[in-house]
Amino acid sequence: MRTVNQHNLTHVFSAYFGDETDPRVREIMTALAQHIHDFARDVKLTHAEWQTGIKFLQWAGEITTEERNEFVLLSDVLGLSSLVDMINTNPEATSSSVLGPFHVSNPPAMEMGDDLRGDFEGQLVLVQGKVTDTEGKSIPGAQIDIWQTAPNGLYSSQDPEQDTFSFHGLLTSDDAGFYRFTTVRPVSYTVPTDGPVGDILRAAGRHPWRPSHLHFIVKAEGCKPLVTEVFPTDDPYLDQDTVFGVREDLVMEYVERPASDFPDNLALSGKVREGFAQVDFDFVLAKE
Repeated sequence: MRTVNQHNLTHVFSAYFGDETDPRVREIMTALAQHIHDFARDVKLTHAEWQTGIKFLQWAGEITTEERNEFVLLSDVLGLSSLVDMINTNPEATSSSVLGPFHVSNPPAMEMGDDLRGDFEGQLVLVQGKVTDTEGKSIPGAQIDIWQTAPNGLYSSQDPEQDTFSFHGLLTSDDAGFYRFTTVRPVSYTVPTDGPVGDILRAAGRHPWRPSHLHFIVKAEGCKPLVTEVFPTDDPYLDQDTVFGVREDLVMEYVERPASDFPDNLALSGKVREGFAQVDFDFVLAKE
C-alpha cells in the first residue's frame, strides 16, 4: 500500500477483494470504483467540492422518510432511474418507467369498475384496457397497483389533507385480462425542490415539472413485474419531463365522451351527469 498513487489506486482497489467475493459484487464494485476514480481525475476534484458532495448525500439522507425518498428522486433527475428502466425493458413488452419516490405500499383492493376520484373535483376519467403477454395471450388475475396525484398536484404522502391511500388502489384483471376503473384526470406537477435535488435543478437551470400521468405496477404469475407510467398526448411537459420518464409507447389519448356513453356496471354508473374522458391502454408483460 505504500506505493499507491493516483494513477494505480483503481488497480489496487480492484485487487482488494477476497477469494470468496461474489463475482457479480466484484464486477459492480470494481466498475463503480473505476468510474468514480476516473470522474475525480477528469475534473480534478478539489477537497471543497468533495466535501460539498458528501454534505449533499448527508442532506439527502436526513430529508428521506418513508413518505419521501430523496435518493430515489436524485436517481430520477440524474436519469439513472430511466436508464435502468431502459436497460431492463423487453422491447416486445410495455416500457418500464420510473417508480418515483411517492409510491405507497399495500393499497386497498378495488373491485372492477371502482372509482378513485371520490369527492375530489376535476374531470372524470374512465381508464380501461387489457393485460396480455408478449404472445398476445390475455392474463387473468393480474394485480394492477394504481396511484396518481390529486387535482392539487400532490400525492397523498405529500398532503396532510389527504387520506394515506387517496388515489391508490389495487385492481385485479378479470378472466379476459380486462381492467377498468374511474378516477380524476391527473395534473402536471413539480418534483420537490426544497431539498438537495432542488439545488441540482437550480444549478443546472432546469425546471422541476413532470407531465401528468398515471402510475402502474402490474404483476402476474410467470411474468416480470412491470413498473410504468402513462402520459397524455396533450400535456405541455410531455417532451420536457424533468425525470426522463416518457416513452413513445406510454403516451395515450384522452377521448372526450358524453355522459350518455358512460357504461353500466361501474361504481359511478347512473351518477354521471357531465361528459367524461376515456383512456384505453393495454399492458404487455414479458415472461420470466
